[in-house]
Amino acid sequence: MIYELLYPFRHLTGLGWLNVLRYPSFRAIMSALTAMVVSFLVAPWFIAKLRGKQISQIIREEGPATHFAKRGTPTMGGALILLSVLVPTMLWADVKNVFVIATAAVTAGYGAVGYLDDRLKIQAVSSRGLAGRYKLVGQFGIGGAAVAYLFLTHDDLPARWVEMRTRLSLPFLAFDKHPLSLPLGLYAVLALVFVVFMSNAVNLTDGLDGLAIGPVVINAGTYSLWAYVAGSVLFGRPLATYLDVAGFPEMVELAVYGAAVVGAGIGFLWYNTYPAQVFMGDVGSLSLGGGLGMCAVITKTELLALILGGIFTIEAASVITQVVSFKLFKKRVFLMAPIHHHYEKKGWPEPRIIVRFWIISVLLALVALSSLKLR
Repeated sequence: MIYELLYPFRHLTGLGWLNVLRYPSFRAIMSALTAMVVSFLVAPWFIAKLRGKQISQIIREEGPATHFAKRGTPTMGGALILLSVLVPTMLWADVKNVFVIATAAVTAGYGAVGYLDDRLKIQAVSSRGLAGRYKLVGQFGIGGAAVAYLFLTHDDLPARWVEMRTRLSLPFLAFDKHPLSLPLGLYAVLALVFVVFMSNAVNLTDGLDGLAIGPVVINAGTYSLWAYVAGSVLFGRPLATYLDVAGFPEMVELAVYGAAVVGAGIGFLWYNTYPAQVFMGDVGSLSLGGGLGMCAVITKTELLALILGGIFTIEAASVITQVVSFKLFKKRVFLMAPIHHHYEKKGWPEPRIIVRFWIISVLLALVALSSLKLR
């Protein structure tokens, strides 16, 4: 919005400095800073309001015993994250960019689904919340609308995106030298499933203080850097062509969204770090996961995202493994799923699990970024 409103006045006397708004790198930095400022300014008041209305976390009875001490901690802090992500994105990104609009829409829509889930948990004083099937209906419906627009239409979409949107990018292999195209409808369905998977994987990871938001910040920062590089043009030549990755100029605006997630995440972590003063709840985890999923789909890094978001992948895989094993063989593979609870049951202190998962997430991000050159 700032870009749209002020950039046209750069030619006026004394306003030449507005030319800086043309640089996505500047707007990404400002987006991150704005997100942090919003978080730091609003969080104390917001947490006090949650505590005053007794909007607190519902603790699962079958969970680790150490979690019972967390009763009464305010939840639904993800609403603050949403505010801190969407406001800077709309202020600093090109609001006409369809990829920014689609990603922000999924983030907000999944946040609404998460809000309903959290609300039902609090009203019923139960950890059940919204039934899984209804949650999936909301996720597939909202994500499906965004994915259908990006994959099944041509209106307002860049020609380069239309050309490459059905081509699967293989990690560590040159994009143009190893074409792997899928039917349009099939790719759209797979993209939608991936977005929903990422949303729920982040949700499953959100079980310890700061455990989910750390990898979310790392992943968002990686996508922001990737979108900036793959969408940039240097000396008249797209960097994506030089690096042989999927890219087009309009992709660079996702760097502003990713930076907003980084800023909002850092601001939230100030209050969510162990011992947490507030939990994000499903309103935060579902929305952030959906946003990361959209970033992966648009940057054509869906397969690489399974490595980059390895923490989320492992957390989701541990739940699937546990459920399948118990249903088929009546045996549990883990002491408790998701896997972070398994380590809690083994006696690991909560801060040790959190920091080690963060370290792993950083290492996986470096591996993912190395694929820009290792092709």
